[in-house]
Amino acid sequence: MKRINKISVIIPCYNEEKTIMEVVRSVEKELINLKKSFEIIVVDDSSTDNSLIELKVLEENKKIILLEHQKNLGKGAALKTGIKKVTGDIVIIQDVDLEYSPKDYSKLLLPFEEADADVVYGSRFLGGKYVRIHFFWHYLANKILTSLCNIVTNLNLSDMETGYKAFRTSKILDSNFRENSFGIEPEITIKLAKKNVNFLRFRYLIMEERIKREKKFN
Repeated sequence: MKRINKISVIIPCYNEEKTIMEVVRSVEKELINLKKSFEIIVVDDSSTDNSLIELKVLEENKKIILLEHQKNLGKGAALKTGIKKVTGDIVIIQDVDLEYSPKDYSKLLLPFEEADADVVYGSRFLGGKYVRIHFFWHYLANKILTSLCNIVTNLNLSDMETGYKAFRTSKILDSNFRENSFGIEPEITIKLAKKNVNFLRFRYLIMEERIKREKKFN
């Protein structure tokens, strides 16, 4: 069993003023519940709304480590910027759209301690208490991309594009990722697969707060 001493959470942010405060609060609450040392790294990708103002408040209150891009570079670039600053044993990627619940962190981290995992991917398509209905063309595109990635890597992922990914820091720091856009999703998978790292996957819940909000507006 490999003990996790510190967790790093990277949150890429671009024009997310409506949700960024809620996400950081949710992430911080869950990390505190885990009773482990942690850091929350938010990378603002040159937001044009009030996201940066909200983030400055969080930074001043020592809730986050704030990194800024002077121009919009893309999610991949934001992740690369965040990865360079992590100091934890495990890195979790948290999207800001509230699709993924920090309440699943305990399940996400368990394979690292009990199964010697190097990489853990969540899946939107394996099931769980809540199963979100996806737009057909988005679902089909995801399946095609995931299948192509599986062919290249010889893995059997069900959801390569999932926003819920966690990595042992030592496995990604020297990976030299190049993509600045969403192309970083398959790049991460392919490059780590070539290293023969130990991949595991788990089922996660769609965040209850998002379900409530979607019901309110639909």
